[in-house]
Amino acid sequence: MTKYINKLNEEKKNLEVELSSIAKYDDVTNTWYAVPESQTAPEADENDMASRSEDFEERSAIVDTLGRRLKDIKDAMQRIEEKKFGKCETCGDKIEEERLEVNPSARKCMICMNLV
Repeated sequence: MTKYINKLNEEKKNLEVELSSIAKYDDVTNTWYAVPESQTAPEADENDMASRSEDFEERSAIVDTLGRRLKDIKDAMQRIEEKKFGKCETCGDKIEEERLEVNPSARKCMICMNLV
């Protein structure tokens, strides 16, 4: 179990570092929000504004993806505490060891994962 806790903690740390480089964390809502890249020019033309808007949209999509992954990690850590770690949330069977090695935050066994 310790190896999974270590893997989850390491991934959690890496995700938080990556998120903090492009987003801010709101303690009230427990949510990460994308922030625009710092603006060096006080006046921007239409092309600059369009580029900044695209950049912000890309950052938002990345923050959403990383945020979901971070939530999965935290959920897996909660399952460890509750002694529910390694059990498929769909069928209740044990999640395969090789699956947990690759993805310790896995919620489903291989059979249930492939049913979706």
